[in-house]
Amino acid sequence: MESWLSKQSAFLLLFFIKFLVFVELPVSLYANDWYSSCGINRFNCGKIANVGYPFWGDARPDSCGHPDLKLNCAKDITTIEIKGLTYRVLAVNESTKILKIVRDDYWGGICSPRLENTSLNPDLFDYGPGYSNITLVYGCLIPVLSTCAISGFTNTGVIVQIGAQGPGICTASVVFPVAIPNLNYNALENLALIEAAIKGGFDVKWKEETAACSACTESKGVCGYDVMSKNRTICYCPDQRYGLTCSSSPAGSPQVPSTETEPSRKLNRRLVVVIGIPTGTVVGIVVLSLVIICNVKRGHLSSKSTAWWKRYANNYHFNAHEKIIANFGSMAPKRYTYSDLKKLTKSFKDKVGEGGFGVVYKGKLPDGRIVAVKVLSKSKDNGEEFINEVASISRTSHVNIVSLLGFCCERSRRALIYEFVTNGSLDGFIYDKGTLDIANCHLENKTMFQIAIGIARGLEYLHSGCRTRILHLDIKPHNILLDKNFCPKISDFGLAKMCKTRDQSVVSMMGTRGTIGYIAPEVFSRTFGGVSHKSDVYSYGMLVLEMVGGRKDIEGGISGTSEKYFPHGIYKKLEQDEILGNSEVTRDEEDIVKKMIIVSLWCIQTNPLDRPSIGKVIEMLEGSTPQSLQFPPKPFLNSPPRPPIDSSTTSLSM
Repeated sequence: MESWLSKQSAFLLLFFIKFLVFVELPVSLYANDWYSSCGINRFNCGKIANVGYPFWGDARPDSCGHPDLKLNCAKDITTIEIKGLTYRVLAVNESTKILKIVRDDYWGGICSPRLENTSLNPDLFDYGPGYSNITLVYGCLIPVLSTCAISGFTNTGVIVQIGAQGPGICTASVVFPVAIPNLNYNALENLALIEAAIKGGFDVKWKEETAACSACTESKGVCGYDVMSKNRTICYCPDQRYGLTCSSSPAGSPQVPSTETEPSRKLNRRLVVVIGIPTGTVVGIVVLSLVIICNVKRGHLSSKSTAWWKRYANNYHFNAHEKIIANFGSMAPKRYTYSDLKKLTKSFKDKVGEGGFGVVYKGKLPDGRIVAVKVLSKSKDNGEEFINEVASISRTSHVNIVSLLGFCCERSRRALIYEFVTNGSLDGFIYDKGTLDIANCHLENKTMFQIAIGIARGLEYLHSGCRTRILHLDIKPHNILLDKNFCPKISDFGLAKMCKTRDQSVVSMMGTRGTIGYIAPEVFSRTFGGVSHKSDVYSYGMLVLEMVGGRKDIEGGISGTSEKYFPHGIYKKLEQDEILGNSEVTRDEEDIVKKMIIVSLWCIQTNPLDRPSIGKVIEMLEGSTPQSLQFPPKPFLNSPPRPPIDSSTTSLSM
């Protein structure tokens, strides 16, 4: 059988490889120059002096440090770029690997033109100890701290809040770490103190490994960075060698004599590299093109091969989904065709809802059962939410988890078939007080209490009752369905994360997922800890506060669209024992509402370690009185503005 490469092609390819080897060889000639440059030249700028590896910049060439750790110097001010933002470098401590930095755009005051959160490259830096997050909120109606005239913003008020928060009813927010371990509310109205805290900077610890550098310096070498592979520390040696250490080249070893002068050798090295690398690249492209052209003409790259590759590329994600579905085995729900869905829904006639991931239609199975058919909209993630939801719900069976009865997966067409719940979602009963008569819906305080317990039991099942722990990560009123008896059922598992085992408590995520206002702090900022089952507890706490905050009998003076009152307003009324105002309610109802509020405030604590598990939440709700529950600390995070009934879930990149 004829080889894919002809003899001529093989010869050309061999020539190409040899040429690349030739081009690579002069790189070793650079070692002596790098040894001198990186050894003699340290970074010096103003108050920042004598900084070496892993940093480079100014007189230090890029071969002397990590590509992303360049220090810049202008007018005796040292700066560094981190994730697109410029930071002033206030101090460098090489022994502890600590940088003290501050946002350059906030050096002159709090009115910055770039309203972007402070964030680090997690591969390069960790936050240092002893700092607190504050949030500057812009575009507010009533100024508390100061004012900033920002283009495009109607309001000019600026307020500051403790913790990492969103803008709420204002326009934008910026999160800062500041070196004030015990920041309190008294500082929030002192502009001078806030600006001083920001200018004081915060510590970050660089992660670049220094053990290899220590071994290098001990062997009489100079530390640098492998600029060719860009993935490791390299040791430049005085004998023109480089590697991990200089131990293979003893100090004082004789140098090879040369008839060339030092300037001549340096010039020749640079000429070989400067001319050789571009030439090698061009020749390589030409040679590779000739190889492909020769084989196409000889028929070695057939049209069948090309067609197969196209089919493979088009079907890759589809086949991956099919394999996942096949792994469900007997646990897989029934699979329907798209034509089946058209029959079940009478050509998608009865639309009952719409959200961020698709449209929900009412349908009827052949056995007479009424179902909800959720037709997913086309997304950019190649159906990740769809597979996620099928994989998650197919492993569940609980009265407080919506039942998945079937699904459809035909190329880009995907749908989920659920049991139909007659009372819709919970948000229809806690929002829009102007048009909804809660009394007529029979949602008394006791009913709300039972709904809260039912949701908690559903979460407890997901966290500890399944074969593998499932984190929902999108608990909100819109995703809680109520059957005819107002039994709650958790739905919409599109953003859920499955742990590998029931004992796994922390999961990794590439980005932020969930709905703004219900997202736990650690989900959008890892500085608060890892994402875990406690993240669902936080969302649950915000949900129950919404349930309580939307009730007519405690809304005296609390605006559903005001961040000023929710949840801080509820906390204040709870402290003053005014949570129910002058409403005519029984003592039992009062105890129920107080208990729900106290438990919710525990659930939304900023530190995940301070939140109870969902099992403990159930215990507190069912087995305690308000008087026996410990009073929670004041929450530092705000609630979301009240969303419309058709609010949709969002998945955010960080």
